[in-house]
Amino acid sequence: MTTVEATGKTVEEAIANGLKELGCARENVEVKILEAPYRGLLGLIGSKDAKVQLSLMDQTEDETRLFLQDLFQAMELEVDIHIDYDDDQMRIDLSGPNMGMVIGKRGQTLDAVQYITSLVANKHRDKYVKVMLDTENYREKREQTLIRLANKMAKTVKMTRKTMVLEPMNPYERRIIHAALQSDPRVQTYSEGEEPYRKVAIALKK
Repeated sequence: MTTVEATGKTVEEAIANGLKELGCARENVEVKILEAPYRGLLGLIGSKDAKVQLSLMDQTEDETRLFLQDLFQAMELEVDIHIDYDDDQMRIDLSGPNMGMVIGKRGQTLDAVQYITSLVANKHRDKYVKVMLDTENYREKREQTLIRLANKMAKTVKMTRKTMVLEPMNPYERRIIHAALQSDPRVQTYSEGEEPYRKVAIALKK
């Protein structure tokens, strides 16, 4: 949580100075008065300014939800957004009548929305929060599809004794392929190429 201390001739002036430093509105902070102002003798001798502590409240979930609402409105999609959020992880489940457009080819649109949403969610945070975006249980279905693909390609490699190179995948999907075959005693996997065209290769162990 971002915290600043600020001073001013009055408590309100100290708060205003703190808000200026944080660059946010009053409703987004918690205020603690550390020292009350004191005008001193004749308003001069021993005078002391007010001192306050302002703590920026966690707006991560609200900012993320607002971003997604604006995004889907621009896409002319009716989407319900459910967010399950704690301090280091945010799970977002989307539902609606046209989720195929949100998923895109092989989940590319969903991955892109997840990436941008992660940037939005972490924009004002000191501690990184992992964002996982899903709809219609696509992530689990895709994982099972990739596991089946990995086993099928491994079988082909064993039969032909030739290395098989899969289509380009994002890091998350490549990890699924590697994990699916890591205990296979006859084949090995490795990644080759540069992002975003990096691929998984499956080869016989030497």
